[in-house]
Amino acid sequence: MMTDKPALGFIGMGIMGAPMARNLLKAGYAVTVWNRTWPKAAALVSDGAATAGSPSEVAAASDIILTCVTNSPDVEEVALGPGGVIEGAAAGTVFIDHSTISPAVTRTIAAKLAEKGIAMLDAPVSGGDIGAQAGTLAIMVGGEAEVFERCRPVLAAMGKTIVHCGPSGAGQVVKACNQVAGGLNLLALAEAVALARRSGVDAAKMLEVVGAGAAGSWMISNLGPRALRRDFEPGFMVELMQKDLRLALDAAAASHTPLAGTALVHQLFAVLEAAGRGREGTQALVDAIASLTGDAQGDRVG
Repeated sequence: MMTDKPALGFIGMGIMGAPMARNLLKAGYAVTVWNRTWPKAAALVSDGAATAGSPSEVAAASDIILTCVTNSPDVEEVALGPGGVIEGAAAGTVFIDHSTISPAVTRTIAAKLAEKGIAMLDAPVSGGDIGAQAGTLAIMVGGEAEVFERCRPVLAAMGKTIVHCGPSGAGQVVKACNQVAGGLNLLALAEAVALARRSGVDAAKMLEVVGAGAAGSWMISNLGPRALRRDFEPGFMVELMQKDLRLALDAAAASHTPLAGTALVHQLFAVLEAAGRGREGTQALVDAIASLTGDAQGDRVG
């Protein structure tokens, strides 16, 4: 039975998962962590987290298990594989997945966990590393409404905008929509920078005024300045964005929804991947666009 402060487990200490788990610790929760590589978990242990030897051990110590890993097979392995959550979690436990994965895979995992009395929420997030660190993420949630309400205080320790979007898989569908909009905002940023530069205008001044007007966006305000300084450290990696856009295009194919802009952005990010830049931040899209004009920045795509 959950108390006001349920015991939490967190699996996946990456760019997003580590600060999310840290915010749970700051909110006063007891957190047990696990990561495939120890050094990433060690920092959280130094901050007061407990550690476990496997996802099943995390589950056995927790009322709510949260995950933030890379893709659908990773979530399946952590949840259902040998030594997975399903082996250690008691009936009544809640499994919350913050990864961005296939809605269909989410529903399959939820059904298998339900056979053991384990509830699941799919709760992908948006806001990048900045939002994860600040605890201001947008969290889009699928699953049973009653389970969502029970877990809302935990989610509130990591996010600012928390919305129940519908039944199992709905959170992942909304995250696909988020990545469609995010990808096209990145394209808008990259094309605006290219036009300013090719027209002899200071791109930084352009972003300052455009970002304050009706065409402003999170991408322009946060990633635009990074791109101009050629700071391509990842808040979110190109290769992960590509994975998410593939999920969106798969969902589009399944629902017969034309997403012409999304397909274009996916191909433009492929320019960066082909140049070995898949682990850079998504703001590197400015170079993919610049490469079409032969500008100096684009010449350095590879």
